[in-house]
This record gives sequence, structure tokens and C-alpha cells, in this order.
Amino acid sequence: MKNIYFIGIGGIGMSAIARYYNFKGLKVSGYDKTPSELTHALESEGIEVHYEDNIDFIPKDVEDTLVVYTPAIPKDMGELVYVQEHGYRVIKRSRMLGEIAEGQRCLAVAGTHGKTTTSTLLAHIFQDSEEGCSAFLGGISKNYDTNLLVSRNETIVAEADEFDRSFLQLFPEIAVITSMDADHLDIYSDIKNMHEAFKAFAGQVSGTVITKIGLPVTSEDTKANILRYSYDDPAADFYASEIKVDECGYFTFKLNHPGGVIEDCKVGIPGWINVENAVAASAIALTYGLEPEKVRHALGTFQGVKRRFDIHVNTPACSYIDDYAHHPKEIAAAISSMRDIFQGRKLTAIFQPHLYTRTRDFADEFAQALSNVDKLIMLDIYPAREEPIPGVTSEIIFDKVTAPEKVIMVKEELMDYLKDEPIDTLITFGAGNIDRFIGPITEMLCQRL
Repeated sequence: MKNIYFIGIGGIGMSAIARYYNFKGLKVSGYDKTPSELTHALESEGIEVHYEDNIDFIPKDVEDTLVVYTPAIPKDMGELVYVQEHGYRVIKRSRMLGEIAEGQRCLAVAGTHGKTTTSTLLAHIFQDSEEGCSAFLGGISKNYDTNLLVSRNETIVAEADEFDRSFLQLFPEIAVITSMDADHLDIYSDIKNMHEAFKAFAGQVSGTVITKIGLPVTSEDTKANILRYSYDDPAADFYASEIKVDECGYFTFKLNHPGGVIEDCKVGIPGWINVENAVAASAIALTYGLEPEKVRHALGTFQGVKRRFDIHVNTPACSYIDDYAHHPKEIAAAISSMRDIFQGRKLTAIFQPHLYTRTRDFADEFAQALSNVDKLIMLDIYPAREEPIPGVTSEIIFDKVTAPEKVIMVKEELMDYLKDEPIDTLITFGAGNIDRFIGPITEMLCQRL
């Protein structure tokens, strides 16, 4: 193929693949619904991006053009229908990643939450140790300011996404599974089917599957060796012990593994949840064969992932963190970390629900998690690929929240509301377009300091 055309090129997974083939010297172009930091970055790298559904932008050389699309695109989208009806080779993003990974040593990170930070940290361990790897990440690494790493080493780190069963296109040598909580029930219908998909993924691993302790993956599901990891449970094969936290929320600990103990580990970003992510990433790296001392050093130099417990303001007077969390378990973990770091301070959360189906399916769980803040500012639902569902609005979560203070509004009202709002500690949650407020909120808060 001479041309690769991406429908939905601005998605985090799609943009990494687009960058990869642009780096390989192919002609890369594509469509996305709206401009964003990611699409601007692609354009700055020489990739043509347009923002209207217009078949005139599609390369006309059918035989030499591959079209890659994301399932987040509506099935009746004009460009997608056109390429399907006019003889182009058309494949999903997940199949494209599977093809890239074929013939390489694939290290995959799966799970309903935790996979982006864990896979980005794993890729950093390989880079920092000078082993090197190629990596396709679900977020922007703050160490490298990209979601793509390219190496001559035939080792690939891949974030294995369970949405649309995408991870079943991967056949890893080593994989970690961080969590198997109910999610994407529009795809799986119930948690039993979701668990079966994760077990099928484990069955495709050729070497070692490392699961968080307690997850229902057994030797009946896979021929691979099974190891377990945990935050601090000594029954696991990999776990942290003698855990200490400083006044800024940074943790030091011993990392216990089958080969011994790595002393004096420290994660370069705060929060207890990142100790657990560090144990998971280190488990893959050590199983692969990296030296323990190089793993320890890499943990300390990790700068995190944009929009994953991402600190933008941090002073005694005001602190602001943004997080991509869009599942109740993720939100609960982030709030718990905030409470550990900013003890005794008032915590305000802004939450933009993502998808009508997820809002409907987890309204009670969202309400329970969000009730642990001091004040909730609830925004309207970000629909992404979905059409509205009658009766499903932000109110079905909001009405059940028991936080001391709560307000609800549409996102267009948010900045005017915040102008007069006293902020002690603030966290923004959501996988939609709430990220467009990060800059304005940060600027406003800094002006108050």
C-alpha cells in the first residue's frame, strides 16, 4: 500500500497508528469530526487531516490505498459507506494493530481501567533501560510527549482495548490484566460475556499472563503460565511492601517479585493507585528479563500520562488535577488518591459522563463514587458515538449523589460558574471533551494565586 487513509484519525489509538505509518514513509491522511491537540500534532508532522464528511479527500487510487476506521464512527458515515462500496481494503483499527504486532514480541496491557498508565510506564521502563521498544499507547506520555514510540527492537508494547473485543486481535508473549469490571455493556450485554472475552484474550497469550490477584483467570482459560500481582498482598507473585508516602503524595516501597526484592522503589508520579500500576508494569518487565535495578530507576523517572491523574496546579492554596476517569471504579480510585494527598482540604469534582449507555448502566455506581467529594459539579452527557436514550440524562446520577454540595449545568455554563467559585482542590473527570476546559481552568486558577 502507498496510501493509508484513517476515518477517525484524531482518536488516541488511531493517531498512534497514523504516526507509525507516516514514520514508515507511507502517504497518510484522514478525517476527524473536530480539530484537537492530537489532530494539530498530526498536521504538524505532515499528515493531512480534514474535518468534514467529504469523499473528495479520499485517495482515488483504490488498489494502493488501505482504509482504517474506528468503530466509534457511525456505520452510516458517508466516507465509510463510500470506501466499503467502492472496492477499497477496509479494516478496523484493532486489526491494524494486530497486523503490526504479528512477528514481534508483543507485550500487552489489558483491563477495564489502569491499562493506559501501566502500558505507558512499561514502555518507559524499556526506553529508560535502553532495551527499547515500539509502543502504541492510549494516552500521551509526558516523558516523550507522544502516544507512539518506534524502535528497531522487535518488542512492541500495546494497550489491549476490550472495547468492541479489539484485544482479541492481539497474540501477546506476555500480558497483564489489570481489571475485569463491568463496562461496555452495549457490546457485551453482561459481565459474564465480558469475562469470557478477557479469558479468550488470556488464551491467546503464548508465554505468561499476569493478572491482578482475585481476577477469575485460571489454567482452564490459557496454556500460558499464570502469575498474580497486587498492591500489597503477599499472596501475590509481585507486590509492594513497606509502603511509605510523603507529604506530596509520592510513594516509596519495596517491590517483591519471584526473583527477590527491589529496594527503595519510588514512582515519579503521586497516588497509591500508581504504586499498583508500577507493580503491574514491573511484573511484565521483570518477566521479560529486564534487570531489576533498571526497572527501579525507570519507575522514579516516570512523569506520567496526560489526563491520567495529571497535576496542573499544586500549591497549599489551590490544587487542580485532571483525570480521564469515566468508569466508577476509576473515579473512586482517583478520589481516594486525592484524599490521601490533600488531607483535610475541600475536594470539588467536575464530572462529564461519557456515553448514554454507560450512564444508564452504572448510574448507582457513579453516584456512590461521586458522593465521596465535598462538592460535585455535574455536566451533561458526552454522547460520542451514541444517539440519546429516552430518560437517560446526567440527572439519573446527580439525583442519587449524597455529597454535601452539588450543582448541575451544561458545559457552556461551566467557566462562568467557576469565576465566582472558591477552589481548594479540584479534579475534572471524563473521557469526552471536558479536556477542552483544562487550559482555561488552569489559567484561571493560576491568576488567583
